[in-house]
Amino acid sequence: MDGYDFTLSGAPLKALGSGALWWPEENLLVVSDLHLGKSDRIARRGGASLPAYDTRDTLNRLAADLALTHARTMVCLGDSFDDLETIDTLPKEERQWIMRLQAGRRWVWIEGTHNAGPVEFGGAHLAELPLSPLTFRHIAQNGASGEISGHYHPKATATIKGRTLTRPAFLIDSNRVILPAYGTYSDDLKNDMPTLSDIMRPEAIAVLTGSSSNIIPMPR
Repeated sequence: MDGYDFTLSGAPLKALGSGALWWPEENLLVVSDLHLGKSDRIARRGGASLPAYDTRDTLNRLAADLALTHARTMVCLGDSFDDLETIDTLPKEERQWIMRLQAGRRWVWIEGTHNAGPVEFGGAHLAELPLSPLTFRHIAQNGASGEISGHYHPKATATIKGRTLTRPAFLIDSNRVILPAYGTYSDDLKNDMPTLSDIMRPEAIAVLTGSSSNIIPMPR
């Protein structure tokens, strides 16, 4: 399985090119900020029209990661739906798809900023998930250690073999990991913005998503 291997608080983890995080010892897959139904929410509020394929594309990639890892536990780190109305208006076919993905595994929805969690769907609905030595939550907290979070949608730019790449990225230091947004439509935040620079330690790295693992020092 391709990806970037690292250790956080003694737990061996792998950052997958898809933007998911894999914890093999716990057979646990983590994604953040699915933002399912974002195109529907934007259209409903009079915004620019976007092709309405984002939910299907996101679920298709999630299904592929679950098939790849055979994960027994799935953790969604908040903002899984773009707003509460999106949960209610999700097409029947896509609702059934989510339920099929949930079948036979533990599924944890972490509370986000866009909604408290899709309580219409099965699984556990938590503000955060402590699973020693790690803690899973939506937004990073100062002073935390062994923390897995999302929320900020980080991206990074790197020059690789003469090509400049800008992609969603994991941010990793000795205390925490901030996951990229997994959703097809996301407004990413460059990781040299003060908001992220203030959270991450000086030794932090950025791991760009994609078919190969490109690792750079986190830009400051």
